[in-house]
Amino acid sequence: MKPGIHPPYGPVVFRDRAAGFAFLTRSTATSDKTVEWEDGTTYPVVDVEISSASHPFYTGTARVMDTAGRVERFERRYGRREGGR
Repeated sequence: MKPGIHPPYGPVVFRDRAAGFAFLTRSTATSDKTVEWEDGTTYPVVDVEISSASHPFYTGTARVMDTAGRVERFERRYGRREGGR
């Protein structure tokens, strides 16, 4: 890497306040807030709105849309196209 052009890369805690979940990783993200981690060291903390602990796709609470019903509803409302295309 070229010296002097990259932001500092170091350990950062990302915290999902909604799910009560936090994880320690390395990142270029910075924050003025700090938190004491499980190992007793203080790290900068970045609060995120959603993570794998609270996202519906990862938690299994995602709803599947009924695409066939949507097509049928559209055809009832606007009719079928003539000529097969």
